Amino acid sequence: MIRFIQAYIRSMRLYYSFITGIAGWLGVAYYEYLANSPAEHTGEIAPSPEKKFVILLLLFLSWGINQIINDFLGLREDRINAPHRPMVTGELNPLGAITVTGILLLITGCITWFYLESFALVFLIAGVILNIIYEFAKGHGIAGNIIFGLMITMAPLYGGYASGPTASTVLKPHRISILLLVWLINGLMTFYTYFKDYDGDKAAGKRTIVVKYGIQKSRILAILSAFLPTLLFLTLRITGLHTTPLNTTFLILAGLTVFLQIWTGILYYRNPEGIKTYASLVTNFRACACGQATLIGIFNPDIALWLFIFSYVFVGFLFDLHANPRS
Repeated sequence: MIRFIQAYIRSMRLYYSFITGIAGWLGVAYYEYLANSPAEHTGEIAPSPEKKFVILLLLFLSWGINQIINDFLGLREDRINAPHRPMVTGELNPLGAITVTGILLLITGCITWFYLESFALVFLIAGVILNIIYEFAKGHGIAGNIIFGLMITMAPLYGGYASGPTASTVLKPHRISILLLVWLINGLMTFYTYFKDYDGDKAAGKRTIVVKYGIQKSRILAILSAFLPTLLFLTLRITGLHTTPLNTTFLILAGLTVFLQIWTGILYYRNPEGIKTYASLVTNFRACACGQATLIGIFNPDIALWLFIFSYVFVGFLFDLHANPRS
């Protein structure tokens, strides 16, 4: 039992947890912004610290729980890309792991329904379904990136709607603009992860963008696509789709995020293959998590600053605990 638990936790790859955790916190921060802004208020009630803790715990763990599903569905390519992963080696029994994941998802659903807000269950279920769809969509070029980004946008929606009652709808320009940025940042993040999986994805017939266009064209795309989040943000501001006032903290964190995004593109341009390709993942994950923390700065600059720092430090710390590129 102890070995099973250890293998399960390793398979969760908790350095990824900041992706869903910070994205979900964005939803909580936005909900509190509505609750405390007379001009935006539509019946929101600021959640208690206990409720926020439960929401964020569920969001931080949701990636790892869903990761078990990914490993189960992706065993074929993982036998080439990551032969040391517990589910591939047999250390983690696939059926046992899926059973535990199902139980944990059921518990999460019950907590959402009985303790948080029942409507948030929609986004929990949608996230799980999109995660399953992603495993098949990743084999069809950019479709995988689109589905992955859409899957992560369920995290801020869950965080927001789980925080308390609201009469507000998703279809508001400034809300849509933030979700578009989360979608693009995460779609771009998963594109960079495809470089390390090139051989296994190609052998398994998974036509990711990197497999479809090849290493040489993809490394150029790595540089060019690093500017996409910045271009999208500027477009949203210029067209008036996002008009929320910006503060100094946000602008400083935005500058650091842009640097991380561009540096990620440079790293994959310089090292599209080999051991350094795997090592570049830590910068990729930092750029994604810190980018989402920066968006929180629009609504709560103090929390955003701390989350940016914590994300940068602990993504690297947790990643170093998984230093084996074959796992």
